[in-house]
Amino acid sequence: MKRIVLSIVGWGFILLGVVGLFLPFLQGVLFILIGIMILSTQYGWARLLLMKMRKRFPKIARTTDVARTKVQAWMKHLSRRNAN
Repeated sequence: MKRIVLSIVGWGFILLGVVGLFLPFLQGVLFILIGIMILSTQYGWARLLLMKMRKRFPKIARTTDVARTKVQAWMKHLSRRNAN
């Protein structure tokens, strides 16, 4: 069930990102990056794409590391809340 939800959310962010590339008020690249980060937990091609991105854009890689840490802390907080 978790795998299906992660896939749907990841692809949803990528779709939103593609739409955002054409609309001025959405940050398309950001949503695509978030979608790929989510999908990298499930798919090898997404992990490979993230590794290539990290090598080519080290500044963005550092930013995504900070974001990933925050998301992981947020997810732990939510899981503790749901357990109670």
